[in-house]
Amino acid sequence: MTTQNPAPHDSLQPRTIIGRMPKYAAGKPPKEVPGLTAFKLSSNENPLPPIPAVLDAIRAQAAINRYPDPLSTKLRNALSAFLDVPADDIVTGAGSLGALTQILATFAGQDDDGVQDEVIFAWRSFEAYPIVVQTAGALPVEVPLLADGRHDLDAMAEAVNERTSVILLCTPNNPTGPILTQSEVEDFIAKVPSNVLIVVDEAYQEFVRDENAVDGIKVYREHTNVVVLRTFSKAHGLANLRVGYSVAHPEVTDYLRVGATMFAVSSLAEDAAVASLANFDQVVERVQKIVDERTRVVAALKDAGWNILQAEGNFVWLPLGEKTAGFLALAEEHALSARGFAGEGVRVSIGEVEANTRFIELCRNYPKGS
Repeated sequence: MTTQNPAPHDSLQPRTIIGRMPKYAAGKPPKEVPGLTAFKLSSNENPLPPIPAVLDAIRAQAAINRYPDPLSTKLRNALSAFLDVPADDIVTGAGSLGALTQILATFAGQDDDGVQDEVIFAWRSFEAYPIVVQTAGALPVEVPLLADGRHDLDAMAEAVNERTSVILLCTPNNPTGPILTQSEVEDFIAKVPSNVLIVVDEAYQEFVRDENAVDGIKVYREHTNVVVLRTFSKAHGLANLRVGYSVAHPEVTDYLRVGATMFAVSSLAEDAAVASLANFDQVVERVQKIVDERTRVVAALKDAGWNILQAEGNFVWLPLGEKTAGFLALAEEHALSARGFAGEGVRVSIGEVEANTRFIELCRNYPKGS
């Protein structure tokens, strides 16, 4: 018996948009080099382990055979007290990306008339934005960054039209590093129709030291069309457990909960996050160590003649342009992995002290970017 190959139209095919979407490239692990300790600086991970209370909470979790609370009630109550916001204004998700995916699935896509909603965001910004926007069925509208790596808010406001449903603001911007200020975000919101949802993505909020930086929670309190995204992946060191959340008014959360992914946050992740919040002073101490290292790295790179943009996350951006591939190859030779964006630059996470020192030495001997 012979089996004929099916005709193309008879074979399984994904949605046509899948073939056109960019592929998410996770940070690669470092290559092993004899005589050198390898360090991964490609994923903006916290190089420090979770605080002891978190590890204790993880060890104490035994009900793995049971489904978690779909509403993450313990965590929402803890966040309610921590942020001084109503618990009902908080919707948890599998990391801030999971929380964002829920927002886009609810507020952006294609309506019954067949017209796509538009989602505006700066570019380059978080690599997952165009992927999750298109997966939701919406049309991504990418607005180029300014020369200093910041959002061009004037151009983003001009891009708004009757099809715009959501705007994404990433602060500090990943991968370039600058923040948005309180005043410029307030001015931007005033230019945007109140029926457009504005998402303030603050995944790296705990690392920010610029006193003029926007406070997403303050903005949310004053505007019903603002949603704040935050995560436990970065400052709290819980990247593997996938726990994040959004904060918004009932005009938003009432709809979000309809389409939210059930059981997205495990009970293990929930207990770990609650324990981390309860001991936030220890989290702050660890974050400050990373900020201190960031300050050391930035100062050393500037002293070596590098053009370093404002760095307010747990990473720095090297605007290498066409020299990007060469730098990545050199880093590999020295047992370091970094995140490259072809033809644009390299994002390097702040890691262990030894890793940061080795990175500085590489930069001192590498041709500078533009």
